[in-house]
Amino acid sequence: VLLTLCAPPLERSPQGYTICRLCRPASIMPRPPAEQTNPAQISAFVQRARNLRRYSAGRARLVFAIDATASRQPTWDLACELQADMFRAADNLASLSIQLAYYRGLGEVRLGDWSGDTALLARNMSRVHCAAGRTQIARLLRAALRQQASVRARAMVFIGDAVEEPTAALEELAGQCRLHALPLFLFQEGHDPLTRGAFESMAGISAGAYSRFDQGSAERLGALLGAVARYAAGGRAALEGSSSASAQQLLAQLKG
Repeated sequence: VLLTLCAPPLERSPQGYTICRLCRPASIMPRPPAEQTNPAQISAFVQRARNLRRYSAGRARLVFAIDATASRQPTWDLACELQADMFRAADNLASLSIQLAYYRGLGEVRLGDWSGDTALLARNMSRVHCAAGRTQIARLLRAALRQQASVRARAMVFIGDAVEEPTAALEELAGQCRLHALPLFLFQEGHDPLTRGAFESMAGISAGAYSRFDQGSAERLGALLGAVARYAAGGRAALEGSSSASAQQLLAQLKG
């Protein structure tokens, strides 16, 4: 039997054993030198992060909220068609991203994903079915305010026909919306005077606006929603630069 004995160079292991450098286990082999980061890679990473911040900052976000209780199905169907007007109105001002929000049934309040695709938003809206329940405007506003702390929307549209909650609580939340730069644009369907009073008060407190939601005039509704989208995308200056009657109607309330 031929035996091969280890020859120098020898060294002492951390455990105190004498071992051959060429035969020592891989577990105690020295680590290879750390790979040096390429300055060009660092620069590219920093540039991508800057581009992402600019992209996020440049997107105008609008919350599109609707009362989805049982009696609201016709209004919901019309809103599905009109939401495209908001994207068209904001075109050339900023990239508009819309979030569908609604309440329905017993205690259900939903804030969906942000989308810049009108077809996708319409499909998401078509999957929602209205369910019987009382209004949950306060819960909806609280959810929007919590979100506003991390993802800032520039405006919130709400379409409804009733207020079955204490008006004082809603006015307090409207004040919170103003503090968090979330003006409320409230559209009322129907003619209930108490609902109108609550909506007008909330709109004024939040630095937003109030209008009727008349299903008999889809063209006018589309123009009003488009004016709100222009405001979300470009602020008051965008409304001042528009000659449409809807833009001027909203601007008059915002200045008031």
